[in-house]
Amino acid sequence: MTHDLVRVSQQDIAYRTSRGDGRPVVFVHGNSSSSRTWTHLLDGDFGRSHRCLAFDLPGHGASPAPKAGSGVYSPAGYAAVLTGFLDALDVRDAVIVGWSLGGHILLEAAPGLPEAAGFVIFGTPPISGPADMPEAFLPNPVLNVGFTPEPGEDDVRAYAAAQLAPGSSLPIDDLVADILAADGAARAELGAGIIAATFADEVEIVATLTTPLAILHGAGDQLVNLDYIRKLSAPSLWRGGVQVIEGAGHTPQEEAPRELAGLLDQFISGLPHA
Repeated sequence: MTHDLVRVSQQDIAYRTSRGDGRPVVFVHGNSSSSRTWTHLLDGDFGRSHRCLAFDLPGHGASPAPKAGSGVYSPAGYAAVLTGFLDALDVRDAVIVGWSLGGHILLEAAPGLPEAAGFVIFGTPPISGPADMPEAFLPNPVLNVGFTPEPGEDDVRAYAAAQLAPGSSLPIDDLVADILAADGAARAELGAGIIAATFADEVEIVATLTTPLAILHGAGDQLVNLDYIRKLSAPSLWRGGVQVIEGAGHTPQEEAPRELAGLLDQFISGLPHA
């Protein structure tokens, strides 16, 4: 796996690339995370089969923070970064995989990505506005950490632990390191944007999407309400339903990478050839 920089919208975006040369797959990480979270997929058999590209959102991982007041720390701002990244790497026809906030970014960008081969989201309940959040997300108090500029160490560790399935023995040190490294302004501005409803109607986007869409869900997810997702209208939904990954919580890419890779392979194999 290699690490590079690409210029997108007047800022440097760090990204990792796998060794594969098959259909391109672009990964978008979640709130206060980084491209590190996709390591198992990029370094494993999946990354040897596909040309995987995983980038760090601005202010996350190795991507520097944008200028204050730029508006990048918002669903629309992040969506513009995703679109610019696809253009810069000439992979508009990629399968795009979004986890948690990354899935919301994907949905925000989706109407402007008609060439994309397919979309995959998990840890991402599509919402139409702030009023949907109490039902879309489980009543877990650690969610507030994702919108807190400088959370305390105990809160950070609780937030990291909640991303795993209950009772998981997976170490949280890498998750904690990503949270601490992320720009606190990204969390604060994202929270303000949600309150102000400065994002697209994701429920409507999913209901009108014609591009193949896979929705996955960790069976032990402590943050997202599966019942809410199952009620949504999604005509292009792969296999006609949400695909549940046993043994995983909010982060199946780290808890059950083999199972996640298998589902991604199955989804991709059913898409029209490039």
